[in-house]
Amino acid sequence: MVMTPRERVFAAFEFELPDMVPIHHIGFSSDAASKILGREVFVGGGIQQWRETKALWEGEEAHRDFLKRSLEDAFEIARATDQDIIRFHYWRLPEKPTKKIDEYTFLYGDPKGEYVIRRYNPSSELFNVIKENPPREKGNLSVRFKMAEEQLARMEEQLENYKPRSEDFQEIRSLIEKYGEEYAIRVNGGSVGIGLTTRDPIWLMAALRRQDLAARYLDIQAEMAVKQIRYLAEAGAKLLFGGVDFADNRGPCLPPKIFRELVLPRIQRVAEECHKCGVYYLYASDGNLWPVADDLFGKSGIDGYFEIDRRAGMNLRKLRERFPHLVLIGNISSHTLHYGSREEVKAEVLSCLKEAKRSRGIIVGVSNYIVPGTPKENIQTLLETIRKHRKI
Repeated sequence: MVMTPRERVFAAFEFELPDMVPIHHIGFSSDAASKILGREVFVGGGIQQWRETKALWEGEEAHRDFLKRSLEDAFEIARATDQDIIRFHYWRLPEKPTKKIDEYTFLYGDPKGEYVIRRYNPSSELFNVIKENPPREKGNLSVRFKMAEEQLARMEEQLENYKPRSEDFQEIRSLIEKYGEEYAIRVNGGSVGIGLTTRDPIWLMAALRRQDLAARYLDIQAEMAVKQIRYLAEAGAKLLFGGVDFADNRGPCLPPKIFRELVLPRIQRVAEECHKCGVYYLYASDGNLWPVADDLFGKSGIDGYFEIDRRAGMNLRKLRERFPHLVLIGNISSHTLHYGSREEVKAEVLSCLKEAKRSRGIIVGVSNYIVPGTPKENIQTLLETIRKHRKI
């Protein structure tokens, strides 16, 4: 029987046999997507933040056009790459700049007071902060912790005053109503953790030295997610994609004991709420997660793991053997796609498809962004190999 993409994905979540291996690539740079569609495509990371900044600078109509085109292009690239899960939302920066310095550089805030300057780099597609005033405190740790306490107080007040409404989730509801009968729809949210990628490492330092502060920070994340989950479920969401990059090839940035005591209970809190509302909860991080695998994949209550980092030692066979009830998404390396030969790309794709056919509950795809500069011929090899060999 031929399945719809939605049926194929939920068969994987029920550990049933699908007609073909389900496919979901975590994300596309604009450069990679444009090579596939043959035109400029509004998806990606920092480039989308820069595009939104430009649109906001140009006015309300330009911003509406940006949002509309971004949704349309996200669907078009997912359909063109035979994906069963649709990712509609890429990176955002919905803050109107105060000043345009040049085509790539914008200032946010008060030019004579507190401000941040971001600059877009076309080759990397990143939109990074290059200057901020006042400069971020890098000195006395006790002073920084005092500032963190003040920030937490503000965040806790915002959390207490946050009252989500059904109409706040109308866009998600509309997308699910339009596309959700045929496709599985990815909804981003429920991210709880302390990671490596933030500009300010104060929360990582707090986890190591001031766990009372780190606990409050994590509670805010978890409770914000819990407040939203019921409304997401009412809008039709079934797949909640969360997570925090907290590891590299050497392992997690937190010792396993601290992860177990601080982070695990908050992930469990979100997973429990998801399950009450009939939502599957997926968690992602790059890197080697084996030191915390039993907690993250065994005790947390999450339903799935994505961004499976092959080069850091995470692979489908070992994960399936150790965690037989965990849905797995990915394991094709964006590094191989970027730097490997066509033969290496094909071999990696085939190895993932083979394991997906051997084991149930696996959705194959590129585990992280297909980065700018990835050779077009490697992308074509990826897509052609999947199309030729995904049938079970």
